[in-house]
Amino acid sequence: MNSLRPTERCRQWMTWLGRNELSTLISFVLLAAGVWGFVELTDDVLEGETQSLDRTVLLAMRTADDVTDPIGPKWVEELGRDFTALGGVGVLTMITIAVTGYLGLQRKGRAAVVVLVAVLGGLLVSQLLKWQFSRPRPDLVPHGSFVYTSSFPSGHAMMSAATYLTLGALLARVHADRRLKAYFLILAALLTLCVGTSRVYLGVHWPTDVLAGWTLGSCWAILCWLIARRLQREGEMEDAGTSGLLEEGTETERPQQSHEVTQRSAAGHTAGETRKHADSHRRIDS
Repeated sequence: MNSLRPTERCRQWMTWLGRNELSTLISFVLLAAGVWGFVELTDDVLEGETQSLDRTVLLAMRTADDVTDPIGPKWVEELGRDFTALGGVGVLTMITIAVTGYLGLQRKGRAAVVVLVAVLGGLLVSQLLKWQFSRPRPDLVPHGSFVYTSSFPSGHAMMSAATYLTLGALLARVHADRRLKAYFLILAALLTLCVGTSRVYLGVHWPTDVLAGWTLGSCWAILCWLIARRLQREGEMEDAGTSGLLEEGTETERPQQSHEVTQRSAAGHTAGETRKHADSHRRIDS
C-alpha cells in the first residue's frame, strides 16, 4: 500500500470520496466552516472588536453589587471548579492513558496512536497559539482558578473538545445502536460545553477565548476522525468495531461482499455434489 504511486493514491482517495460522499462532504464543510470562523474570530479579537461583548458576558456571571462574587450559591462555584478540572491536563492525561491502554490490550495499536496524536497534537497546537497571540487574562474580576498561560484560545475548551469529541466519535463507531451513538456524542458535547462555560464563570477566560477553543478543538477532532476513517479503509489501521457513525460506504460494501461469499459457497457446494454423483456412477458401472 505504501508503494503506490501518487496518481494511484489520488485515485483511491477519489473513489473513497465517491463511496462516502455525504458524510465526507458534511465533515469537510464543518471543518472548513470551523477554520473560517476561527480566523474571523481571531481577527476581531486582535482588532479589539469583541471587547464590549467579552466584558458584558463576563460581568453577567457576577453579582450586580459585587463583581468579586460569581452568581449563584457557593456550591455552584465549587461545581464550576469541578467542571473546569475535566478539561485540565491531569484529568485528560489519565483519560488518554486509560483509553490507549485499553486499545493496546485489544491489539488496536494504530487506533491508540490516533488517540495519542489527537490529544498531544491538540495540546501542542493550543500552546503554540497561546504563545503566538499572548492575550492577557481578564482583569475585571478575581480569578477563581490558578492560571499561568496566556488567554487566547482557551486551552481547557480546546482540549476538552478535541479529546471528548474524538473519544465520543470512537465510542459511537463501536456500537450499532443509534441511540448509543447519539448518547456518546451528546455526552461528549455536554462535557465540552460545561468545561468551557466554567472557564468564563471562574473569570479566567474571556468568552471569545472559550469560543475560539471550542471551534478549533472541534475542527481538530473532525480532522482526526477523517484521517482515522480513511486509514481504516486502506487497511492501515485496525477497525474499531462494528458499523460506525456515518458509515454509508461500509454499509453498501458489506452486502456486496456477503453476496460474493454466498456465490462462492454455492459454487463449491454444487461442485462437491457433482463429484459425488460421478463417483457413484463409476461404482455402479464397475
